[in-house]
Amino acid sequence: MNYPDQWTQKEFLEAKRDLAKEKIAVVLIDTILSPIEKALTTVFNPHELKVYPDGSVFVFYCDSGKATLDRLQEYKDRFPTMHCISLKGGRGYWRKNMMLIDEEE
Repeated sequence: MNYPDQWTQKEFLEAKRDLAKEKIAVVLIDTILSPIEKALTTVFNPHELKVYPDGSVFVFYCDSGKATLDRLQEYKDRFPTMHCISLKGGRGYWRKNMMLIDEEE
């Protein structure tokens, strides 16, 4: 699968749901030491992130999404076996009550 450089919150939630079915980890990574309310986040720590299996998807966020997009190549170089993506709009655009509703229900 080809991954873009950025995902919106909706794209992140959809990918997390869909890739979980394929047993692919999608990890939301906090680069600013400010967790997002009602979201499972992991603090950026390269040593701890190495425990994830190859092919995992790392979604990095900051306050606005600009810094993580600017540093995206650095993350890709640091984690060459992972897929690195920036969260568009960062923490500022995150809607804590947004959820996916399956149309089949």
